[in-house]
Amino acid sequence: MEQSLTRRGFMRGVAASAALLPALSLPLGLRAQEANAIAELARIQSARRILIRGATILTMDPKVGDFAAADVLIENGKIREVRPSLSVGGDVAIIDAKDKILVPGFVDTHHHFYQGLLRNILPNGLLQPDYSKEISDQLTAAYEADDVYIGTLISALGMIDMGTTCAVDTSQVNHTPEHSEAGIKALKDSGIRGVYAYSRGAGDKHKYPDDVSRLAITHFSASDQLLSIALAGTLVPAQFEAARRANVRFVSHGVNHRTEKALMDLARANLLRPGDEYIHCTQLSAESWKLIKDSGGVVSLSPPIEMMMGHGMPGIQEALDHGIRPSLSSDVDVTFAQDPFTVMRSTLALQRLLALQRGQKDAKDQPRLLTVRDVLEFATIDGANALGLGARTGSITPGKDADIVLLDAARLNVWPLNNAAGSVVNLMNPMNVETVLIAGRAMKWRGALVGVDERKIAAMASTARDGVVKRSGYSSRLL
Repeated sequence: MEQSLTRRGFMRGVAASAALLPALSLPLGLRAQEANAIAELARIQSARRILIRGATILTMDPKVGDFAAADVLIENGKIREVRPSLSVGGDVAIIDAKDKILVPGFVDTHHHFYQGLLRNILPNGLLQPDYSKEISDQLTAAYEADDVYIGTLISALGMIDMGTTCAVDTSQVNHTPEHSEAGIKALKDSGIRGVYAYSRGAGDKHKYPDDVSRLAITHFSASDQLLSIALAGTLVPAQFEAARRANVRFVSHGVNHRTEKALMDLARANLLRPGDEYIHCTQLSAESWKLIKDSGGVVSLSPPIEMMMGHGMPGIQEALDHGIRPSLSSDVDVTFAQDPFTVMRSTLALQRLLALQRGQKDAKDQPRLLTVRDVLEFATIDGANALGLGARTGSITPGKDADIVLLDAARLNVWPLNNAAGSVVNLMNPMNVETVLIAGRAMKWRGALVGVDERKIAAMASTARDGVVKRSGYSSRLL
């Protein structure tokens, strides 16, 4: 990470760090390997051109194709060329990617970042009444602006650590403009690409929804920056009208069969726009699915959370039946993991189970079974397209920003490598994420986040968590 993150001294640049790991405690051979890794990173950080050599590449772009072994040339943060045996002259930093699977960075289209302080505080909870009462009402209301910052930062860094390079922060903690500023700063400091979905907070000091216009001008006016803004809320006309005035996408939470009438009313009022995002979409009628499709809407599904917390049956097949390629999201890690591998596997397993059950009753009625490639597309290019970012990220395509993840296929949980996409979706987990680039910048290198003082961040997160819990009067349960 070339930028130095300064908030309360949580983070420091690589130049200020002696090493990514403490070399003095390592045997001589490992110390040499660590020194080599640090030297490689320094070259990559200062290079205008980077050549990733010898990777197995899943581009998610049918025009480019996939490769058993090929190279990727990056120039000024963008992908310039993808093909086997690239010959590159001049000054170039080389990343040896033998026995690595190279994929686009994962895209998470719906996550409540501020809740990073509350990870798994509600391990067995249901949406109603547990989440609404304990998280939305009790704990969230106790957040101060500094808590928003560290909760958002630790979530963003955790995502990068797991290979997610782009995400939607459905904030829902905008109690004051200072709370909003803190969340935006944390996203910027983390270096993640994403969308800040400005939402309402608790109390009477919020400026929702109209403050979205100020935030858009103040923080998101540049078209080439990593972050953009949307307005998030429920299916309420005044909220959609505010999004239309500010000329931003709307991210609609809690779309389900009970809110269909509100969705129809919005359509009749001509308030829906292409690119508006609809989250969950559980048990919708065919009429609602057609409305979303015809209006150019996009869909974010969170199958693990929807199954765990009682939202209803995930609408995977319904989306596909209506010609909608769904994106995937992790939603809340107050209950479930935020890693993309868990979300992909859950989606694949559930769709196949339900499709096979339908086929047992009537073979002619069985939908096409999803493949590992399908869900990998949901988690990359389909996610990028859902956010209006498909021209910049989501695939390994020349001209796009170099949002790239190198996955270690030589680890014993994966090796020997027999099928690349299958290994990513069916076998891997976050420990296989070795290197992460966002716009060509190394954010994770050889298994460690770059320029991040993890102990300090963890300590500050614990302190902030304790403050939120105490002020809220919540009874936490470690055991």
